[in-house]
Amino acid sequence: MGIAGTLKTWAARIKRDGLTLWFAARHPGTPWHARALGVIVVAYALSPIDLIPDFIPVLGYVDDVLLLPALIWLCIRLLPAQVLADCRAQADGWMAAHGRKPRSRAGAVVVVLLWLAAGYACWHLLGLAPRGAS
Repeated sequence: MGIAGTLKTWAARIKRDGLTLWFAARHPGTPWHARALGVIVVAYALSPIDLIPDFIPVLGYVDDVLLLPALIWLCIRLLPAQVLADCRAQADGWMAAHGRKPRSRAGAVVVVLLWLAAGYACWHLLGLAPRGAS
């Protein structure tokens, strides 16, 4: 298998494991810390909006290529073996039936709120906010 095939297999595995975390967040056997991190990662992964937009050169793909796979890997490592097996089977079934990942409107809202909060913080840090009358 060449490099292209290896990358394609790796990308499909990451996509499946992102969906696995979506099912793991609802699984009763998932520990609370894995569930909490998984919910954040899944909301971001399934959000149609990126934290760092892809049109920004180099940085736009850092979250897609490095950050998201690393967080998915960490969450997968936090899951008990039986929960992981159950949720991977559910993810494989979903992909076979739907052929795509689900979308998360809540994830899109979270990303938009993060951008608004960052903009507001920069506005204040740069001194652009109006000063109160003294």
